[in-house]
Formats: sequence, structure tokens, C-alpha cells
Amino acid sequence: MQEPWFDSPPGAAPAREILTVSRLNREARTLLERGLGSVWLEGEISNLSRPGSGHWYFSLKDESAQVRCAMFRARNLLVRFPVRDGSHVVARGRVSLYEARGEFQLVVDHLEEAGEGLLRRRFEELKQRLQAEGLFDVRHKQPLPELPRRIGVITSPTGAAIRDILHVLARRFPAIPVLVYPVPVQGEAAPREIEHALRLAGQRRDCDVLILARGGGSLEDLWAFNDEAVARAIFACPIPVVCGVGHEVDFTIADFIADERAPTPSAAAERVVPDRAEWLRANAATARRLVHAMQRRLREIGQSLSVREQRLARAHPGAALRQRAQRLDELEARLRLAGRAKLERSSARFGSVQALLLRASPASRVAGLGLRLDVARRSLAAAARARSTEARRRFELAARTLDAVSPLATLERGYAIVTDASGHVLHGPEEVRPGDLIQARLARGRVSATVVDAFPASRPESGEP
Repeated sequence: MQEPWFDSPPGAAPAREILTVSRLNREARTLLERGLGSVWLEGEISNLSRPGSGHWYFSLKDESAQVRCAMFRARNLLVRFPVRDGSHVVARGRVSLYEARGEFQLVVDHLEEAGEGLLRRRFEELKQRLQAEGLFDVRHKQPLPELPRRIGVITSPTGAAIRDILHVLARRFPAIPVLVYPVPVQGEAAPREIEHALRLAGQRRDCDVLILARGGGSLEDLWAFNDEAVARAIFACPIPVVCGVGHEVDFTIADFIADERAPTPSAAAERVVPDRAEWLRANAATARRLVHAMQRRLREIGQSLSVREQRLARAHPGAALRQRAQRLDELEARLRLAGRAKLERSSARFGSVQALLLRASPASRVAGLGLRLDVARRSLAAAARARSTEARRRFELAARTLDAVSPLATLERGYAIVTDASGHVLHGPEEVRPGDLIQARLARGRVSATVVDAFPASRPESGEP
């Protein structure tokens, strides 16, 4: 681009460059677009024109001035409200110049109603500020209870939202009580009342979860839920908050702050309680698994007990006693056989001697030998009786000895078998300490006791037998 005529060096004669009107308007348009760029403008529409091209041409005016505006078809198709003369709007556009007529104008790319537009700007400003503070961060979100003991609902007591919420809660899990915090959800007093209800619920802790809800409406109708005080009360609430405000397409500051957002009040009610049928099915399945686990555990304990009983039976003192009784019977039988064999051998020897005497003794010696024979017979009988008596005495002594070493006989005489808590037989007081648990087996039963003191056996003094 050539230097304009007014930029000539100092002291030099001004260069006389004559511009065309087209170039002047083009230079002016470039300066305007580069210097001002995109701006927001609020005013009233007048002289609205809609030619066949689909573009809009109108003026925006206030009490003392106006500016021409153009909004091309590709952009005005996005406008979602009726535009007519007298509409109060907020426009965003690029400052420019219509070169053909040299007219200053605003090329509009966004148009919204003035009231809602102001609210949206305030909404975006508050949203960005709270987001910068970290109030939207997911690490601050509290988890919802799996099965709340009581549910709090902050909403209008006369609106459709409370009816929808109560209907859903009664259908899904009617056993959970509901506490309603009645508040206005629209109007100047609504933000203050909602904030007070949130703080009151947080102080009382009557509920495990809160539902903040209202039905749908315009941005202005939902503005109480875009209030900064309400947002900070939700963030500070120690109870999880589920926000169900408006319809699915509606978003408020409360939705971003709440621990969970639901698209509608009914959906918020579904989020805070489980489905009763699914809950009962899950509980039944858990109960079945618990019963099966208990049955399996009882079987394992029964098998372990059976093994321990078998081991105890093999180690029981009764088995050793039965073995000793059988050995005693065997010794008794052998003793009887030995006595009978001894008598038979003595009788055999007596017969042999008698035969020898009869063969060797002459008749003259018969009388003397007969006398000696009588004496010998009596001696033999006495010896046999003495031998038999001695054998019987030894047998009885052996029987008494076996009976004396039998634990059962010892127990019958008032003695006891004392074991420690592990079942080991105690042989002296040094094997236990005061406070230990011991058991004494008697002839007929058992006795459990606690050791109070233990006295070692005193050693005999020197010189004593």
C-alpha cells in the first residue's frame, strides 16, 4: 500500500497524491476493522429490511444515536427469537464500512434478546470466575450414598417438580423417608431462601443426600440457580447435592457446582435411590452366597473334627490299658500251664522212683521201704502242696503287681492324671507356673483347675535314708 499524502517527510513539500473514492473507503474500512474489531452493542432495532437474498439490514439505536447494521443469511438463520422493529437486542459484530456508499456499519454475527443476553453474560462471567477458583473441580465432588437413610428435597412445595420426585421415590424405594425444605424457586427472594435451606440442611445433618430441583423455564426463570451465594452454599454443603433443575438442555451454575447433575427432577430422584427390585435381587443373591459359604465352612469344620477325634482315640490311655489287660490274661494262662506241667513232671518222677524201688527192693526191705515210701509220699505231697502254694503266691503277686501299675487301679485309689493345657502329662511342679490351666483325670471324670502355686519336692537331708 502506498504511503498516504499526509505522511510526507518534514520540511518537504507535501506530495500531492489524489485518491479515488473507492480507495478512500477501502482504506477507511481497513482502519475500522483493524482498530475496533469485534464489539458488543445493545440497542433497539428499527428500519428492519429482509430482501430476497435472506440477509437482514437494520439500524440499532438508543436515545441519541443510531448505526446501520447488516446480518448475512448464514448468521441470521441461527437466531432463535422473533426479530422485528422495536426489539431490544444485544448484537455482536465487526465494525466496518460499506464501501459502495461510504456508510459506517456493523456486520452482525450474533444476535440475542437484550434481557437474556445480559443474563447470559453475567452467567458466563460467574461461571469463568468460579471455575478459576476450582469450585467445579471433580476432586471436590462427594460420592452419593448407596442407600440413604433419609432424602432431603429443596424445591417449591407446590410445583410439579416435587410431585415428580415423590412419585419416583415412592416407586423405586418407598421405605426411605423424605424431608422437604420448602423454598421459592423463582423471584428476588428465591436465591436467599435456597441458600438458607442449603445451610440449614448442612447444619442439621438430617439427610444423607439433598435434591435441589425445579421444573423448566427460561433463563430468567432459572436465574435463582445461577446466583453466586447459592453456588457457594452448594459447594460448602457437607451433604452430597444432586441438582435437577429445568430440562435436559438447561444448564445452571448449580449444575456445575453440585456433586452430581441430573437432566430433570425425576432423573435426580432416580439417581439418589436404588431400584427396589434390583436391590432385593442383589440381597437375595448375597444371602445365597452367604448360606453356601457357611455350609462349606461347616463341612470343613466337621471333617477337621472327625480327623481330630480319630487321632484322639488312637492316643487315648484306654487303648494302652486294653493292651496291658490282654498281656495280663496271657501271663495268667502261661502261669497255669507251667504249674500243671510241674505237677505232671513230679508225678512222673514219683512213678519212676516207685517202679525202681519195687524192682530193686527185696522182700525183707519191703516193710522198711514201705514206711519210707509213706514218708516220701507224704513229703512229696507236702512238697507238691508247698510248690503249688508258692506258684499260686507268685501268680497272685504278679497279678497284684500288674494291677498296681495299671492307671485305672491307681485312679480308683484316689490318684489323678494331671495334664497341662496342651494335654501333656505333668511329672513335677517345675513344669507349670501360677495361673496356668491344668486338667486332672479322675477315676470317673475330669476336673479343670488353675495353678495357684507350685512347690518342688523337698530333697532329703544328708544322712537320712
